[in-house]
Amino acid sequence: MPENDLGQANRRTVKRLLFLVAGMFGFVFALVPLYSVFCDITGLNGKTADGPARAVVVEPDLSRTVMVEFLASVNEDMPWDFRPVRVRMEVHPGKMYRTSFVARNRTGQAMVGQAIPSVTPGIAASHFKKTECFCFTEQKFEAGEERDMPLLFMVDTELPEEIEEVTLAYTFFDKNKLLN
Repeated sequence: MPENDLGQANRRTVKRLLFLVAGMFGFVFALVPLYSVFCDITGLNGKTADGPARAVVVEPDLSRTVMVEFLASVNEDMPWDFRPVRVRMEVHPGKMYRTSFVARNRTGQAMVGQAIPSVTPGIAASHFKKTECFCFTEQKFEAGEERDMPLLFMVDTELPEEIEEVTLAYTFFDKNKLLN
């Protein structure tokens, strides 16, 4: 093969590879909003509402109970302690309950954290209503500060009957690292 033809073949290959890399980048960039839309439509991923639910008076279903489990974790970059006060609660759908979580900044400097909630099974997320939650706003902790953070919630009476256990998990992130 003449050298000129080899150069053209190489340039053509490089162009194809660059086009492929650009296409892959665009595909990955588009996945985040597409995944959010997919989760909103299907109820997967256990995303709960970003803000407080409207307080609605409903008749509690006292004939039924749902076990709610609470989990707490911190991102690997978050030097805080974080735990639920109660690990499990048996609740009646439609009735409001109060519990809390405790967080402590173990560092010698002020930090801002943000708790991100998730509900399992994912289909239960739309039926888990929080009217008061520390996850609605960022939490600023002074050096060494420990705080009790309340959660006021209700499991909707429309939760499918076959769901007998719901897990509410929070992960605390360093707000400054979330923004970077």
